[in-house]
Amino acid sequence: MSSSAAGVLAVAALALSPLSAHAGPTVPKGEEASVLPSSIVARVPFRSREDLNRMAETLDLTAAVDNEKKTVEALLTPEQYQALVKEGRRVEILEEQTRQMNAPRPDFSISGISGYACYRTMNETNTTMAQLAATYPNLAEWKDIGDTWDKLTAGGNPGDDLRVLVLTNKSIPGPKPRFFLMGAIHAREYTTAELAARFAEQVASRYGTDADATWLLDHHELHVVVQSNPDGRRIAETGLSKRKNTNNTQGSCTTTTYGVDLNRNSSFDWGGAGASTSYCNDTYRGRSSASEPETQALENYILSLFPDQRGPNSTDPAPADATGLMISLHSYGGYVLYPWGSTTTAPPNATQLRTLGRKFNYFNGYQACQVASCLYAATGSTDAFAYGRLGVASYTFEMGGAFFESCTTFENTIVPKNMPALWYAFKAARRPYQVAAGPDSISLTLSASTVPAGTTVTLTAQANDTRYGTNGGTEASQAIAAARYTLDSPSWVAGTPTYAMSPTDGAFNSTLESVRATVFTSGLTPGRHTLFVESQDASGNWGVPTAIFFNVQ
Repeated sequence: MSSSAAGVLAVAALALSPLSAHAGPTVPKGEEASVLPSSIVARVPFRSREDLNRMAETLDLTAAVDNEKKTVEALLTPEQYQALVKEGRRVEILEEQTRQMNAPRPDFSISGISGYACYRTMNETNTTMAQLAATYPNLAEWKDIGDTWDKLTAGGNPGDDLRVLVLTNKSIPGPKPRFFLMGAIHAREYTTAELAARFAEQVASRYGTDADATWLLDHHELHVVVQSNPDGRRIAETGLSKRKNTNNTQGSCTTTTYGVDLNRNSSFDWGGAGASTSYCNDTYRGRSSASEPETQALENYILSLFPDQRGPNSTDPAPADATGLMISLHSYGGYVLYPWGSTTTAPPNATQLRTLGRKFNYFNGYQACQVASCLYAATGSTDAFAYGRLGVASYTFEMGGAFFESCTTFENTIVPKNMPALWYAFKAARRPYQVAAGPDSISLTLSASTVPAGTTVTLTAQANDTRYGTNGGTEASQAIAAARYTLDSPSWVAGTPTYAMSPTDGAFNSTLESVRATVFTSGLTPGRHTLFVESQDASGNWGVPTAIFFNVQ
């Protein structure tokens, strides 16, 4: 760190203790802004839901909202900080996060973003995703779905293509259920693109060796937009706190503040609360709905993936058997969010969205809740578009505790917490509103993994209806009522017979049951086969399947 930067932060740190206890300025009058760092991460109190929503339209708020203590974390300029203090608010500067936001990046060249080796750059993203498609040509395709602002605008930076990685076994025809995953629509949120890329790599690389990865790619499709805001991301890679795209024609703003917030620009619910009309504000919504080429490309692609399953009225629900699932990865705050963001009125599929959200937070521990109810109003978001326009089960994951999250936290916390949630989402994509209410089938084992033809195999598993998170409310569990297995195809494939499994204790009467079945191998062709296990609760809900391989000699 340079001596000047260290001095600025030292002065800011001196103010930490009094600021947390007092509402007034703690530095000489007339010099407040000059002794503060250019970017301040602070915990700001709010007085009411209306007050929080008003701040959401003028300040760069994060998803770190504490509704009990009535505080929200925000990224502030020195002027915004001083204005809040002068309003009488007890603003607390978060010293370590502020230091990270202002620390210069090292000059040495490393793999990954400078100073954050675990996050690949835009160029590295493009290279590795293209290589993935080349390595697995029967599974992967790296597609151009549109252009960015810079690419469409002459005289500036060259810009990028907006690209999607499509993963499925091309040898098995569709139509297939689809899971759409997107990262980094806000450029500075480093964790999101890297998690999306790693999930795609993990799914592809496990095909043929992991039974779940194999059946998922045989019978589902995964669509991943790793970098949803490429132009902005290139700026954020330099260490600047860039959130928006690079549209610099709307207002005289700085490098970090010009542009349109792509997650306030979508055509559904555009122009409402929680989106700014000020050009330089970080939540600036754009001059019109879907005005930005990135927004148009994302919306057109989502429309190409999913059927319209919801009626024209705001109270029209998607049917229980609606297909498709969408997740937008963000940071930070620790939430699993679902629509609406424009109102605290519950969406028509509120019960199903909440149940699936609690299934996700079983894995990541984040609070599952409706956007406007647990955070603040936010309109024009991509997940609201997918659900509001098409009825697709749509979520935002707010991960971690910083925009430029440390690699230690990313590797040790964010990846292990969220990777299982993404795997579950992929499984649930066929019928997300139904299967989330059903039991999970886990811990599959076989008496032997390789047997001569004609030999029986004992299959055991656990049917578990308790795997829901409790952060944001509890989900009722039901007793297990049944379990079944299928051979070589999941149960929904036409013509696939199902075989009942029995409780090992003799009765289905608990929310967690051990189940087993005898698998007969007579007549099976030599080679590898797949067993799929599903479980049902007392309310009639079947959960997602889990699979295991075995070999017949």
